[in-house]
Amino acid sequence: MALATRTDKRPSMTRTLWDSTVGKKTVMAVSGLIMLLYLFLHMFANLKIFFGPAEINAYAHWLRTLGEPFMHYEWTLWLVRVVLVVAVVAHATSAYQLSRRDIKARPTKYVHKKPEASFATRTMRWGGVILGLFIVWHVLDLTTGTVHPGGYEHLRPYQNVIDTFSTWYGNVIYIVAVVAVGFHVRHGLWSAAQTLGVGTAARDRVLKPLANGLALVLTLGFISVPVAVMTGLVS
Repeated sequence: MALATRTDKRPSMTRTLWDSTVGKKTVMAVSGLIMLLYLFLHMFANLKIFFGPAEINAYAHWLRTLGEPFMHYEWTLWLVRVVLVVAVVAHATSAYQLSRRDIKARPTKYVHKKPEASFATRTMRWGGVILGLFIVWHVLDLTTGTVHPGGYEHLRPYQNVIDTFSTWYGNVIYIVAVVAVGFHVRHGLWSAAQTLGVGTAARDRVLKPLANGLALVLTLGFISVPVAVMTGLVS
């Protein structure tokens, strides 16, 4: 008589964590913080355009030599890109799955009207879609030059930025996306703090103004570049 064998396998701890709501929210929080750090670094780098073409063009070259001679040319830059892609995919995937889980948990409308959420909360979903589309356009415009409106010049971000913001649609796309970033950061930073256990009733009095302030700084910092091109301050 043959002995029965067990074919079922216990799911790994990683899979168990990912399948849980808490796990998905944690992935969203951590990946969001990684992207927030990148946004601030990217914003400060963009502001180099106010110091002239030599400054920002030299920065573009420095990014590709960062870590040399230990790292080969562009290796550090590609490492950052890979981390960002993983963070974006993880953030979008967990957000979508949490949204679907929320819808399934409430198949019918509430009998009693819920308290009205903030504008940032209500727009998190479509704001995420806008940002996803913007990232694709932004990369094709200023990284690969595929949809760039002018004669794209490799390692010449100063002229490339001026080309993009010399078009009405380049300004509209960029400014709408930056405003969406502001609302996303405003709500997302506070939500991440709650998920990671940082938020408390006392700390919320600091976290909410901090989230508002960081969102405002990011929005104004990014928007200042197209505004400077449109007004001729940068030309």
